[in-house]
Amino acid sequence: MNNNLKYIGLIVIIILFGIFSLPKIYERIVNLDIKDSNRLNLNERLSYLTIFDEKKKAPDFILTNQDSIMISNSDMLGKVYVLEFFFTRCPDICIEMNKNMKLLDDEFADSNDFGIISISIDPDNDTPFILKEYSEALDIKSQNWHFLTGERDYIYDLANNGFNIYANQNSNFAGGFEHQGFFALIDKDGYIRSRKDNFGNPIMYYLGIHDINANQQGTQMLTYDIKKLIDE
Repeated sequence: MNNNLKYIGLIVIIILFGIFSLPKIYERIVNLDIKDSNRLNLNERLSYLTIFDEKKKAPDFILTNQDSIMISNSDMLGKVYVLEFFFTRCPDICIEMNKNMKLLDDEFADSNDFGIISISIDPDNDTPFILKEYSEALDIKSQNWHFLTGERDYIYDLANNGFNIYANQNSNFAGGFEHQGFFALIDKDGYIRSRKDNFGNPIMYYLGIHDINANQQGTQMLTYDIKKLIDE
C-alpha cells in the first residue's frame, strides 16, 4: 500500500512539473530565449589577450606580398585585420580557411578600415608570383588582403613564438606541412582581441574551419566582431 502511494505521489509531481514548466520551455524556444555560449553580447567590449596583466600586441613582422611589396604590421595600424598562416599547396584545411576568409573579404571589401594578412608557411614554393596567381584565383575584391612570404625560419618563429599558432614541416601530413586553422583578430592599435568563453577567459583565436559542435562558426563571430572593432 505504501509503495502504491509513493508511485501515485511521484506521478502527481511529474504531472505538475509538466503543467507548470513545459509552457515556459516552449515559450523560450519560440522566442529563441536559449543560452548560446557563442552568442555575442553586443554591449560587451571584446577582450584583450593579456600576459602577466599586460595587453598583448600582435608581434612585429615585415614580409613580401603578392605584388612584391614589403608589408609590415605598421602598415596595418589604423585597420582591423584578420591574420592566418597557410600555404598554397595545402590540400585540405587551407582551402576551407580561405573560403571562409573570402566571406570576410566580400563583406568588408569596400572598407578601408579592414584588411587580411595570409602568411605562407611554405615560402620555398610560395613566391610572390605563386601568391599572385593564388590571390587572383580567389577573385579577391579588397586591396588590403596581403599574401605574404619571406624567410622560412623568420616565418616559423613568427607563427610559433610570436602568435603561438602552431606551424611546422611534417612529411606525415598532406602537403608536407601541419598547422592550426586559427584566425587572429587584431584591432586598429595592433592588439589581439577576441570574445570570452563560458569561464570568462579570452578565446584567443577564432577557428577558421567548420566546427560541428559550435552553434556559431568562427567566421560568423568574426563578421560581428570586426564591425564592433571598426566602430570602436
